[in-house]
Amino acid sequence: MTKQFASQGDLTEKKISFTEIGRDLWAFTAEGDPNTGVIIGDDSVMIVDAQATPRLANKVIEKIRTVTDKPIKYVVLTHYHAVRVLGASAYGASETIMSEKARAMVVDRGQEDWESEFGRFPRLFQGHESIPGLTWPTLTFTDRATFYLGKRRVDLEFLGRAHTAGDIVAYVPDANVMFTGDIVEYHSACYCGDGHFGDWPATLESIRSFDLDAIAPGRGDALVGSDMVDEALDNTADFVMSTYRPVARVAQGGGSLKEAWDACREACDPKFADYAIYEHCLPFNVARAYDEALGIDTPRIWTADRDRQMWEALQG
Repeated sequence: MTKQFASQGDLTEKKISFTEIGRDLWAFTAEGDPNTGVIIGDDSVMIVDAQATPRLANKVIEKIRTVTDKPIKYVVLTHYHAVRVLGASAYGASETIMSEKARAMVVDRGQEDWESEFGRFPRLFQGHESIPGLTWPTLTFTDRATFYLGKRRVDLEFLGRAHTAGDIVAYVPDANVMFTGDIVEYHSACYCGDGHFGDWPATLESIRSFDLDAIAPGRGDALVGSDMVDEALDNTADFVMSTYRPVARVAQGGGSLKEAWDACREACDPKFADYAIYEHCLPFNVARAYDEALGIDTPRIWTADRDRQMWEALQG
């Protein structure tokens, strides 16, 4: 039986959880599917990451309306990936916020990413016909921006490259809680196809320096308490470097992409094979690690055609 590419065969619906991780701070999670954060202020609501389609975003809105009737004013997008941003229109927010770098990535590769991700993971694009087009921010910033939801302050910050070059986090100081997007995962594989392996560990340490009480990660369960936070930071760093090191040895030694894939599997399968979307992420992670090890700093754009060629090469 031919192995299906990425998550084309993953058709099983995931159980949704809606977990309060601080006062009026919620994490919408679904067993390794993309998470959404909810920040409820005195007068309005801020969303952190939007889901892939308006239909899926409406599942988040249903949960929100069980805890507040305040209007949704802001949608914050931690990075540019289609599964995070294309559902933004459902919230009816007056402002959509990205880093300036993330907006530039929408310009550079947003359409290609949409088409590529749609082919990789069709289940996450339920109701795709309702997507009005690429999601564009109404506000951008470079390093840091602060917003007030009444008296509640939210700091949006770029702490360094990691999952993409434009990742941001949302920090709520009064609760000491952070929404990290895909910089941090919990028992879910990191997607590194647009990643920066050399920078990612330092960005994780910047997050650790906040000494957080809770994190809503990009995928996986909400992280409540310092023990879970530290475990997730440690495991994410381990995943990233366990992926990069064996691939880099092969690439810098003149080996092939297929040899790098085999070396990565040998190092990572024993530790991470049971993580959500592990098999989905692995080919993209190996390809990006191989490029970075050879000095390619800016990740190459993924297209449906490049996906196919890469998968064929790895399957021999």
